[in-house]
Amino acid sequence: MNVIIANQKKELLSKLNVDVIKTVEGQYDVDEIIDMFKNFYYQRMILDITALKNYNDIKVLQKLSISLDMDKLILLLADGEEGSSPNYLSQLISMGIYNFTKNIEGIMYLYNNPNSYRDVAQYHQLNNQTPEQVVYQGVEANYCRVIGVKNLTVQTGATTFCYMMVKQLKKNYKVIGVEVDANDFNYFNDKSLYSINSRDLGSFIEKNNNCDVIIVDINKSQAAVGLVQDIIYLVEPSVIKLNKLLHIKRNVFQELSEKKLVLNQSLLSSKDVLELQYEARAKFFFNMPPLNERDSDIMIMDTFLAKLGFLKQQNENVEKRKKIFGLF
Repeated sequence: MNVIIANQKKELLSKLNVDVIKTVEGQYDVDEIIDMFKNFYYQRMILDITALKNYNDIKVLQKLSISLDMDKLILLLADGEEGSSPNYLSQLISMGIYNFTKNIEGIMYLYNNPNSYRDVAQYHQLNNQTPEQVVYQGVEANYCRVIGVKNLTVQTGATTFCYMMVKQLKKNYKVIGVEVDANDFNYFNDKSLYSINSRDLGSFIEKNNNCDVIIVDINKSQAAVGLVQDIIYLVEPSVIKLNKLLHIKRNVFQELSEKKLVLNQSLLSSKDVLELQYEARAKFFFNMPPLNERDSDIMIMDTFLAKLGFLKQQNENVEKRKKIFGLF
């Protein structure tokens, strides 16, 4: 259940299609809001920033960020440039406030796909740089990149993950996907997906090295492990799957600590991920929520691909976010 705190945007917020346990209207001191909700259980707090007295004073939001869980907050910004200037957004990000928008479409997107720092890093000004200068410093693909995907926990969705990587990359790159020693790609009815056996993978890669990217669903192929340039290891962070994995190989996370470990089909919050990283003694490259492979455009997959260094994907993602959240 969710909390709505509304003032100038109360009419807009009344149209939200979410379950609400409590609605508060009017303008309040930050201490009043903290006292009202510090011991109150809720899934998300959707806050019309104009409901905060002196909301233009960044110290007011700083106090809010210290006292309440910012992972649960969706901040509806004020109209006008003042409420979404590059400097203002950068200060929000510095306080751990990552979920902000100026319209109802943005609220619903963030409700289902909450931001992490990597999603808003392009708005964060560091050392007086502009947001446009603070982009992921990856390497643009000017040769064939061969990237493998492998389930670390059992049945973690590597095949579908590969398909969605290919589908998003196709918007900006020449890309194909290949699964090794399996035939599940046939069910996607996509001509850019191939199924081959381990012994033919080397010649397949050589034959298609005019592509920008080849995504390989490794499955259990040791030959494939030796032929890809990089491997994404998928981990489903459910208790039963993690415990099964650790029962088989107790030190698996330590052994792969320098690899790209990706939480897939994950419902973990940012705090949950930090706790898991501490327990596993490993750093996770990305926290990927459950995705709908039928979606024509999966923005969080673009964010993941940008972190892998696909800069065209990064630039497209920035423009999408500006449009959805009504920023600038």
